[in-house]
Amino acid sequence: MANMFAFVESRGTEVRKVGLEAVTAARAFADKSGGGEVHALLVGPPGIVAKASQLGQYGADVVIVVEHAALTNYNPEAATATAAARIKAGSYRAAIFSTSAQGRDLAPRVAARLGVSAVTDVLSFELEGNTVVVRHSINIGKVIATLAMSGSPAVIAMRPNVISPAQNAKAGRVENAQPAVDPGSTRVKVVETRKGGTGKLDLAEAPVVIAGGRGLKAAENFKLVEDLASAFGNAAVGATRAVTDDGWRPHSDQIGQTGRLVSPELYIAVGISGAVQHLAGMRTSKTIVAVNKDKDAPIFKVADYGIVGDVFEVIPALTEAVREAKKHH
Repeated sequence: MANMFAFVESRGTEVRKVGLEAVTAARAFADKSGGGEVHALLVGPPGIVAKASQLGQYGADVVIVVEHAALTNYNPEAATATAAARIKAGSYRAAIFSTSAQGRDLAPRVAARLGVSAVTDVLSFELEGNTVVVRHSINIGKVIATLAMSGSPAVIAMRPNVISPAQNAKAGRVENAQPAVDPGSTRVKVVETRKGGTGKLDLAEAPVVIAGGRGLKAAENFKLVEDLASAFGNAAVGATRAVTDDGWRPHSDQIGQTGRLVSPELYIAVGISGAVQHLAGMRTSKTIVAVNKDKDAPIFKVADYGIVGDVFEVIPALTEAVREAKKHH
C-alpha cells in the first residue's frame, strides 16, 4: 500500500486537463499498490477551492488547497517550496507531475529540493516490488527506455494525453494550507501572460491535432488545416519548426523536440516530411494519419494510415467528408 502525491496544474481558477491526468495516474498507481491514498495539491488564487470537489471525482482522497492572491499565475519558487514541503511531510511513494511547460520547470525543481531523481516525458509507470519502473522516450523519440527508480519519492512527470482522465470518486476531503514561502516576495515574478485566441484548444490537451508543414507552401494555405480542425470541432492546429521559423505560425504551435509534446487520439500530418525532430514530439499519438505527395517521406514509417496525394486536393475532400459524417452523429 502506497500513498501518492499529484500536483494539479491550473490557470487562474480553472483546473487544466493535465491536472486531472495527474490525479488519474496517481489513483491507478495507489490502487495497484494495494489501496493507498491520493493527495492532490491545488495551488492558485482565491476561489480555486471550488475545484476541490472535481478532483475528488477523479480519485483524490485528500485535496490540499493553497490560495493566495499572488498565485493567479505560476510562481516557480512558491510552487516548488510548497510542493516539496508537502511531499516531504507526506512520505509518498511517488509524486506525479505533467511534462507540460509548467511541469518541465517544476518537477526537476521539486526533485532537486528533495534530493531525489526525476524522470520527465514518462509514457507509463508501474510498481515492481519496491521499485518504480517507468518508460520514457529518449534519442529524439527513437528509443523507449525503461528505468528503475528505487529511491523514494519517485518524481514522475507524465507526457500529456498518455493517460485519459477517468472518474473514480473518492472522499476528496479538503485541507486548507498556506504557501511554504510568501509568493509576493519571491525573486521571480510573472509580468505578462499571453494567451492564444479565445476558444483555441491547447495542443497538449486536444484529442485531435492537425499539423501542417512546408508542403502547404505558404502561410495563407494553413486555412486548409484550420478548416479541417473546425470540421472536427475538437481539434487543435500545430506546425513543424520549419513553418514556425518562417513565421507562418506562432512558435506556440510548434510540435517536436524543441516544441510541444503531443499524444492525441488522432494526429493528422499535412504536408510534413517527418524529420526526426518533429517525430519526437508526436510519435506517441494513438493514431497517425499522414498526407504527403512524396511516397518515400519518412512520416509514412510512423503513420498508421497514409495518403499519397496533393494536400490541396486531399484536405478539402477530407474536410467535407468529416463535415458530412458529423451531420449524422
